[in-house]
Amino acid sequence: MPSESNQRKYWAVVPAAGSGTRMGADKPKQYLSILHKTIIEHTLERLLRHEFIAGVAVAISAADDYWSSLRLNTQKSVVVAEGGQERCHSVINALNALNEIASEEDWVLVHDAARPCVRLQDIDKLIHDLEGHAVGGILAVPVHDTIKLSSAAGEIVETVDRRNLWQAQTPQMFRLGALRAALQQAIRDGFMVTDEASAMEHVGEKPKLVEGHTDNIKVTRPEDLPLAEFFLKTLDNN
Repeated sequence: MPSESNQRKYWAVVPAAGSGTRMGADKPKQYLSILHKTIIEHTLERLLRHEFIAGVAVAISAADDYWSSLRLNTQKSVVVAEGGQERCHSVINALNALNEIASEEDWVLVHDAARPCVRLQDIDKLIHDLEGHAVGGILAVPVHDTIKLSSAAGEIVETVDRRNLWQAQTPQMFRLGALRAALQQAIRDGFMVTDEASAMEHVGEKPKLVEGHTDNIKVTRPEDLPLAEFFLKTLDNN
């Protein structure tokens, strides 16, 4: 696959310190069960199954009472870091935890803990398409629905041209040192990014969009659980 893989390694980073309040559950959403495993177990096992991912760093809350009960079936490195107040802090902590086993020029694929349905072929495509890219990029899908811009009163202001609109997904893949520097700069500037690409954009970089699939859903609300279960049942060979 990528020739660059001989020089640089690929690591997954999973920020998993959130509480998932929109699920209305009695535990963080990443610990809810689908098909006899927690969501985060599905997510981590799928990432660790990829041949080019050398290991994963997971950022969990200091008050997490669930992580220690998980059993991951892998021989690869699983590094645990303490989560931060916001996603960006958790990702920085996870990147710092990789310092002893990764280099600044290694690629990191930051992936949502609650996206258990990512296709291995989409990770293949992400790595292949970004192998020689100067910045990195993200999985995303073009927006197909009609998009409306609303006023504060909930009235339509205009219909937005969707031709160049994309819905961001994860993994989002950047070089370890460059991503950490961008996140740190965003925090210093008071710019609380909600994804890693936003941090790279903030420092003037232009990440690449790599088209993925719509079944790479993020479990956010209760109605997402049966949909994720359906997709997982169809992804065994992907």
